[in-house]
Amino acid sequence: MDFDIILAGGGLANGLTALRLATLRPELRVAVVEAGDRIGGNHTWSSFEADITPAQVAWTAPLMAHSWDRYSIRFPTHERTLASGYRSATSARLAAAVAAALPADRLLTGCPIVDVGPTSVTLADQRRLTAAAVIDGRGQAATAALDLRSQKFLGLEVELVEPHGLGGPVIMDATVAQHDGYRFVYTLPFGPRTVLVEDTYYSDGADLAPDVLRARVFEYIAAQGWQVAQVIREEAGVLPIALDGDIGAFWNAGTAGVPCTGMRAALFNPITGYSFPDAVRTAELIAALPDLSARPLYAALRHHSVETWKNRKYYRFLNRMLFNAAEPGERYRVLQRFYRLDAGLVRRFYAGQSTVLEKVRIMVGKPPVPLGRALNVLLKS
Repeated sequence: MDFDIILAGGGLANGLTALRLATLRPELRVAVVEAGDRIGGNHTWSSFEADITPAQVAWTAPLMAHSWDRYSIRFPTHERTLASGYRSATSARLAAAVAAALPADRLLTGCPIVDVGPTSVTLADQRRLTAAAVIDGRGQAATAALDLRSQKFLGLEVELVEPHGLGGPVIMDATVAQHDGYRFVYTLPFGPRTVLVEDTYYSDGADLAPDVLRARVFEYIAAQGWQVAQVIREEAGVLPIALDGDIGAFWNAGTAGVPCTGMRAALFNPITGYSFPDAVRTAELIAALPDLSARPLYAALRHHSVETWKNRKYYRFLNRMLFNAAEPGERYRVLQRFYRLDAGLVRRFYAGQSTVLEKVRIMVGKPPVPLGRALNVLLKS
């Protein structure tokens, strides 16, 4: 065999897996094969600090380019700042960490993969690499087994002429005009005069209109009274929001026996589409397995994915309420109502740790959606 483990795809999930294996199983020959020119691409991965354990916060700390102890939300009739940790990892930090952890000859960038099997990958140049196991983490694949909607965004990281004055992230500013579903602007202050501004949509479609979104970002920046000195970079993407689906059929439709991670394994927060906490947990799961050959690895990762999907049934139900009961232009009212609830409830909600009473509390009261449509979703569920 060429390697003990081949990580097909050098995105977040496989990058974290490479780091955990390098730390806890240094005897293994782990290789990362990535189609792009660097590990991690061009991404910012944010998450709430409470989404993972203190030990996980510690070992992922080198990946964090920015962290804050609070964040804010803004809605037409409600604004609030919550004292909860929020962190952002960057592609550059992930790429540097993986490069430091693995020998250079095990980082194969610029190598598109044309075929993946449980123990081999075939590259576009027809090289065939073998291992005891291949882990496919090449991102979300098209599937008819899951009912997905989209959180799509385009963001500009800019340097401003004057300080922006933000005390922390504004993770939802829904005071903006509503288009294409639930629209909000997401703002991360990276420095006194540096800020990432993303125009974001909870939408029924996955299509992006970069020119339109880019113009709206500049409109928002101007509305804050900010003046751009330079655009540092642009970032765009589409994250999955899960409404329903058959997770067994999803795995059965994949390549038989190939272990998968990240979006390829449907491991993402169903409400936000965030994948960082799931990628952390998956990396630890893999590193702790006594047998890392293909069959037990496939069984463990499939089981983890299926159980995680089952445990998040309630959150997918809430998504169906948001997308199927609320009028697209009125979806912001659902989030506006939610953010009036207790801060601890909000924190546990995003971590997927809501108690039974909290799940009931979220549903109690007059729904901010047409009652008939809400009852229809409830009856179908």
